[in-house]
Amino acid sequence: MKNQLLIGGIIGAVAVTAIGAVAGYRMLDSATYADVISVNPIMKTVSVPREVCRDQLVEVTNPTKDPKQITGTVAGAVIGGVLGNQVGGGKGKTAATVAGAAAGGYAGNKIQENMQEGNTHGESQRVCETVRDSHEEQLGFDVTYRLDGQERVVRMDHDPGNRIATSHGELVLNP
Repeated sequence: MKNQLLIGGIIGAVAVTAIGAVAGYRMLDSATYADVISVNPIMKTVSVPREVCRDQLVEVTNPTKDPKQITGTVAGAVIGGVLGNQVGGGKGKTAATVAGAAAGGYAGNKIQENMQEGNTHGESQRVCETVRDSHEEQLGFDVTYRLDGQERVVRMDHDPGNRIATSHGELVLNP
């Protein structure tokens, strides 16, 4: 009977100690962590410039030796004067020669101008422009947690998981 009493006392003492240790651990565990309620990633759109170049065919007017079209004007005036001189007689002939020279000079000038403008060639030129590429970057996480019965939000640089360690009632934010 003494042995049974001794064994029962030891079993009872071990059971009380184990229950106390578990209760103390749970109390200690809940006191040193805040429960995480939600974790929301915070994103930012970043725009990065980039240069894009391509070769483009451009029509270029060839250089000319007579940019003021003097040759065409003189040739047109001579031809117009000769043709005007063929018309009329007396003072009318002189007026027709002058008018023919003036009209021929103008026409010759315009004909040479059109010929020079049509004297072109294709040339490849490099054309560049800046375009922007966008992508998302993560800034961190907004973490909603419960500590001492109150819900609060903190921004963290990492996802803390299901709980956040605390020390003296404050969050320990280092991973």
